Amino acid sequence: MEWRERLWMTLRRLFYRWLRLTSRIIATVFFGFRTEGRHNLDFEGGAMLLATHQSVMDPVLVGLIANRRLNYLARKTLFKNAAFAFLIRLLDAIEIDRDRGGLSGLKEMLKRLKRDEAVLMFPEGTRTVDGQVHELKPGFIPIARRSEVPLVPIAIVGAYDCLPRGSRLPTCKPISVVVGEPLKKETYAAMSDTQLLAAMQEKLVALHARGVELLKGKNA
Repeated sequence: MEWRERLWMTLRRLFYRWLRLTSRIIATVFFGFRTEGRHNLDFEGGAMLLATHQSVMDPVLVGLIANRRLNYLARKTLFKNAAFAFLIRLLDAIEIDRDRGGLSGLKEMLKRLKRDEAVLMFPEGTRTVDGQVHELKPGFIPIARRSEVPLVPIAIVGAYDCLPRGSRLPTCKPISVVVGEPLKKETYAAMSDTQLLAAMQEKLVALHARGVELLKGKNA
């Protein structure tokens, strides 16, 4: 590896850490950010993080609670602006072309999972229209079965109220993120696709309810 490449990788790591720290401070000061279950992300190896989708803030919100670097799935339209495309590629975004089935993006995702990296997905497929957890799409299941990585359920609560679809600027309202226990391959390997989808739906709904309690100031 040439010194230029090593320098570039070092700068990328430093930028990511700086951005995560800055985001944590902003989230705490302006959004009364609360989180629970961060220890469920403290393991090595590949992982699929399956989060509810409330707003465009979600990738940042999940990224700031993880002590490890994350990869993100991003729709192709987000890469139209050259400057923004450079930024999200710097942050390890994986381009997904939904119009063409997203096959190349899914292959890249599988490659990174097999390199023991963590990838964030939003299995609802699109942002919520009412702040609630909606029906999950099964697209994550084939990747999970091929990669055999743990599946980590994550619920985001409050981001919809801060920045719902159609809004340009966020309002300062409280946000919580709750991380559930990973579903290991030994467990979901014994499930049918229908059972796995239902189990993940149930977990995300329960974590969402816990996130609502956190915002109300209730302890476990």
